[in-house]
Amino acid sequence: MAGKWLQLLKQAAPAIRRVAAVFNPRTAPMILMPSVQAAIPAVQLQLVPAPAHNAAELEQAISRFAEQPDGGLLIFPDAFPLVHRQLILNLAAAHRLPAMYPFPSFVTDGGLMSYGVSITQLVGRSADYVDRVLRGTRPADLPVQQPNEFQFLLNLKTANALGLNLPPTLVAQADQIVE
Repeated sequence: MAGKWLQLLKQAAPAIRRVAAVFNPRTAPMILMPSVQAAIPAVQLQLVPAPAHNAAELEQAISRFAEQPDGGLLIFPDAFPLVHRQLILNLAAAHRLPAMYPFPSFVTDGGLMSYGVSITQLVGRSADYVDRVLRGTRPADLPVQQPNEFQFLLNLKTANALGLNLPPTLVAQADQIVE
């Protein structure tokens, strides 16, 4: 997943040279960091960890990162960025930072792009599991399943505001376009 995030971000904003990985060290799935580090050389970016425990640290981390040119943001998926969604979106816009977000709601609220598990599919699969448990299946007997459907959202209005000339091949990959 990390490789795809970085690849899509680099396609949208080929001028970026650095990417800030924004996360809360207490809540973020840190198992993602090694995969992000492994994917960095392929996209020829410098990784800048940007940990933040609260809104003030988040604002400081992104603002400090934005002091140097050619940067982009990679927002790790967990509840922390959802709680601070508007702040993150405002900071990315104010500093003109292209960003890859973990959830579609960021894109519909003005963020550049998101790539992740299809929430609709997850809800449907969860409902199936709940039904099976209510019918008597022991949770321990249910198989662990990996997501197999992903969604890519792209906000063309935000791309234009950032001065990005998105390649048609990138736009064609999007499952949903926000204009």
